[in-house]
Amino acid sequence: MAWLVLGIAVVTEIVWALSLKWAAMRGSWIASTVPISLSFLNMGLLALAMRGLPAGTAYAVWTGLGAVGVVICGAVFLGEKVNGMQGVFMVLTIAGVIGTKYFAQA
Repeated sequence: MAWLVLGIAVVTEIVWALSLKWAAMRGSWIASTVPISLSFLNMGLLALAMRGLPAGTAYAVWTGLGAVGVVICGAVFLGEKVNGMQGVFMVLTIAGVIGTKYFAQA
């Protein structure tokens, strides 16, 4: 169950980061409430996942997959450019996340 909650937290992290860009493009205080609200949800889900997982494992998976997800979604939905070296390092990040999950005790 903790891994499922962490997966939802990762998706929330990606949406949160993209909502920061969206709010910046809108430039209004009302738009700023979206990333602020998502931030509370995001942290709550991460904290809930950490009840059943080691903090380091949960945080490594959350940040690693969140970062890769933001780069991919930024490219797909916002037209941001991704070069080959970024792709290589994203693969390395995913490999690190898989290793962290595989060797986790929970």
